[in-house]
Amino acid sequence: MPKPITPLLAADALIKLMDRPGHPIVLIKRRNPPYGWAVPGGFVDLNETLEAAAVREAKEEVGLEVELTALLGMYSRPGRDPRGHTVTAVYIAEARGIPRADDDAQDVGVFTLDAVPADLAFDHGLILDDFAEFERSGRVAPLRLA
Repeated sequence: MPKPITPLLAADALIKLMDRPGHPIVLIKRRNPPYGWAVPGGFVDLNETLEAAAVREAKEEVGLEVELTALLGMYSRPGRDPRGHTVTAVYIAEARGIPRADDDAQDVGVFTLDAVPADLAFDHGLILDDFAEFERSGRVAPLRLA
């Protein structure tokens, strides 16, 4: 049987800064296309778990050691990444400290949910909406079957 051709796999960490009032989140301004602000994350390496990739990418992109606390959801709409079909697992994470832009991040910002930048990359507006619902209700992202 031939090897299947599948989407790329990524993992993101939606980081809450626990040592700041209101626990704001960390976003990166992407250095490479597609440009815009994004949840820190990236591609999963061979022989790496989704969770390990999310933790590694957080360290590489914003210099923070994170603790994953929940899986917000899986995002798999074929057009969500203009570079090609990419599926991502988005984890909620907690960290303390001062984030810094590194690796693929041109800049880093700390935002409350009511003040995130308008120019978000990928489908990260949807992801942040799902996170806001999680913060309000404790419910993870809904299944999107259509």
